[in-house]
Formats: sequence, structure tokens, C-alpha cells
Amino acid sequence: MSNSSGEGTLVNTNPFVSPSFVKLFSAINIFLSITAILGNVLILLALHRVSSIYPPTKFFFRCLAITDLSVGLFTQPLYITYKISSLVNMERTTFYGKYLEAVRMASSAVLCGLSVLTSTAISVDRLLALLLRLRYRYVVTLMRVRLTMLCFLIICALFVVIWVWETEVFYKLSSIIITLSLATSIASYVKIHLSIRHQQARIQNHVPQAESSTGASPFHIIRYKKTVSSILWVQLALVVCYVPYVIAAGTGEDNGLAWLAVTTLVFLNSSLNPILYCWRITEVRKAVKDTIRQRHCC
Repeated sequence: MSNSSGEGTLVNTNPFVSPSFVKLFSAINIFLSITAILGNVLILLALHRVSSIYPPTKFFFRCLAITDLSVGLFTQPLYITYKISSLVNMERTTFYGKYLEAVRMASSAVLCGLSVLTSTAISVDRLLALLLRLRYRYVVTLMRVRLTMLCFLIICALFVVIWVWETEVFYKLSSIIITLSLATSIASYVKIHLSIRHQQARIQNHVPQAESSTGASPFHIIRYKKTVSSILWVQLALVVCYVPYVIAAGTGEDNGLAWLAVTTLVFLNSSLNPILYCWRITEVRKAVKDTIRQRHCC
């Protein structure tokens, strides 16, 4: 998008947004920032206690929680400050205005980009666990997962460079990357669903080689289904929160109010993830409860 569109313009110069809406969405983001910080701190403490999750998969979960925590700690406060500054006529031509906008956009591009890519990696990780079976632990190692996250970080850093070079190209490319990420997640879970149905059908039909060919007993398949179902909710939240951004960025939407809502939805994802972890993953929920009890007793 060009600098004259939605998020590239101070709100008080955009005829589509009134100061009351800026104050409303700023208040919402203050609340979401607090919930993202508290929720993801609890998730990180809980993951430290959980030992039943395979270390590379746990590393992905930790990276997602750290990213969401950083959104609440840095990106949202910067965004709130940037929006409030528009109400006191802080022009973008000033050094402060330009510096704040640059830091805000860099933070958003890196952290929100990492959140999307990490969520996609988690869905692919679950697909590999099903397809590779016994070879999964030899293929998906902690070192390779760390290298994957490093590559994600480099990609997000390059997007910051693209934003500095050409804002419109940045928005178009970011919408494409997010679309591809969401499509990859959806395709992974469709493949997982079809594979599980096929395996269960073989087991129910008493095929002699069912257990040996799948590399998992019926109990393991049930446990795997619960894990996949839990992560699926995280992916659904990602779709709900990021699809409006993809539409706005891809179409070049210049409605300032729409961008306020779209950006807030993106930030909402960082608050939803820890809630979904606690709701859907039993081990994490129990660890969170134990952490809260322990802190309360102290």
C-alpha cells in the first residue's frame, strides 16, 4: 500500500476515522496487550513443566508463545502510542513521528510474521509426525527446528527491508505469504484428517497389518487425534484473525477504520493462543493450574 492509505496515514488526517474510534481501539489494544502478556507468561511457565511433548514440537510452542508475548510487550504498546500521537497532531514529518512509525512497523512485521510462520510450522510438524511415524524423531530434530526458526526470522527481517524500500510491495507480499501459510496449514490438516480416517478404518476392519504398518496402536492414534484437534483450534484462530488483513492488504483498502479493526484482529491472535492452549491441551492446562496455585501459595 502507498503511504496515503489506511495504516500509513495519521488517523486525524483520514476522513474515515474519528478520534473516538481511535480512543476505542486504543483501549481495546491496551486490554489485549495485558492479556497477551499474562497469558503467554503462564504458557511459557507451563511448557517448562510439561515433559510429555516432544522437544522439537515444544520448541515450536515456546517460540509461538515468546512471539505472542513480545507482541503484547512491544508491538501493541508501540501501536497504541503511534495512534494516540495522531490525536495530538504529531505529524509524521517530525523525527519522533517517523522513528515511531518505523519501529512500530518493524516490530509488527517481524513478530506477527513469526507468529504466522511458526503456526504453519506446527501444522506441518504434526503432518510429518503422522507420515514419517517411527522415522519422525530422526528427521524432526531440535537442531533442524532451531534452524527453521532462524530462517523464519531472516525472512521477517527481509520484509522490514522491503517495507523501507516500498510500502505497497510490502503489503502485497505479506498478504501472499500469509495466504500461502494459511493454505499450507489447511492442506496439512486435511491430509491429517484423511490419513487418520483411513488408519481407523483399517483398524476397525481388523486388518492384521494395521498396527505394524501405521507404526501406532489405536491408543496412540486417539492420543494423536487429541493433539491435532488442540492445535487445529490455534490454526482456526489464526485464520479468523489474519484473513481480514489479507483481504485489506491484497485489495489496497484505504479505509482507516477498517485498518484499525484489521490490525486489532491480528493482535487479538496473541491473546487467543494461550487461552486455546489452556482449553484444548490437557497437560498445559494442568501445568498452568499448578503454576497459578504455586504462585498464589507463595
